[in-house]
Amino acid sequence: MRYLKFLLFYGLMFLCNQALVAQDYYVYVAAESDDEVSLIHFDGETGKGNIAETIEVGTWPQENEGPHGLTVSPDGKHWFVSIAHGQPYGKLWKYETGTNEFVEEVELGMFPATMDISASTGLLYVVNFNLHGDMEPSTVSVIDPESMMRLADIETGIMPHGSRVNDEGTRQYHVSMMTDELMEINTKTLEVQRRLKLSENGSQSMHASSNMDHSGMKRSEVHHPKPVEKPTWADPHPTKPLVYVAGNGSDEIIVIDTKKWEITNRWDTGKAPYNLEVSHDGKLLVVTYKGEGATGVWDLESGKELAKIKNSRKVSHGVAISADNKYAFISVEGIGGEPGSVDIINLEKLERVDVVETGKQAGGIIFWKQENLD
Repeated sequence: MRYLKFLLFYGLMFLCNQALVAQDYYVYVAAESDDEVSLIHFDGETGKGNIAETIEVGTWPQENEGPHGLTVSPDGKHWFVSIAHGQPYGKLWKYETGTNEFVEEVELGMFPATMDISASTGLLYVVNFNLHGDMEPSTVSVIDPESMMRLADIETGIMPHGSRVNDEGTRQYHVSMMTDELMEINTKTLEVQRRLKLSENGSQSMHASSNMDHSGMKRSEVHHPKPVEKPTWADPHPTKPLVYVAGNGSDEIIVIDTKKWEITNRWDTGKAPYNLEVSHDGKLLVVTYKGEGATGVWDLESGKELAKIKNSRKVSHGVAISADNKYAFISVEGIGGEPGSVDIINLEKLERVDVVETGKQAGGIIFWKQENLD
């Protein structure tokens, strides 16, 4: 009996010690107006963060080429950044993690933005936001991240953004900002499988517009939809058939059941929700409110906002949640000549614990890894 108690006692002590092991956290964040990507280190023991390294990106130092979206390969060995501003096309750049050495690049469409890699196909899917182009359907570019070859361009809606692949790697979800739609791409067949209108009352029509082509002839008049929700981000739940969409224009989170392919809920939020991420355990939703410089933390079971946390400066942007679901890293753009920042939020205490200043217009952000402190 004593032996069993001995084993139980020391077994519990071992588990407690394991739970108390402090962690180092690493996050990549892009400063779009400074053409640089910073590797942020956060010490879970001291609760302090710092810039471990800053990597200059882009080809022409005198031009703002705009690093925008980021992702890390599933094995953690490479990170990728979309270079949004090109002549006219943008690019995807590949780097090694750890050394942060440049590996290869590939040309994409106009203003490539957010991206993700499928665990099923191993391919990378990046939306071409087409920020400065005509209001016409854009594309999702499909890249082999090993060879950095562009394999396909899938036609989608107008100004696609906020792209994420489900945990199984079978479906890529993104939103069409100017047509109020959620798009679902089959990652194997490389085609848009389903589209869902997000507006409660359907899309309204703008006035017809006519343009002149280069020869001076009129193009045919086209009626473009007037967006209501102006969705900017979509993220699937890790275990349930649900996708959460940020309604940037309607100040709401839209919940979609992917089995029924219908909207099941709408939650009123802070001003202009922009980016969101579901925690890896599926319990929380972290949402940036771009219009009020704040971050909301939502309980997904109850559909209630647990906290609204003021960010360090205005124009909140991206979200990256640590692998252990303890911290959310929020990129904040700032205004004018202000530096950007990464705000670190403790998701257990629901409070901001540190701020790391970065280059101007901090935007794209992605979690890389966490490891035990020595």
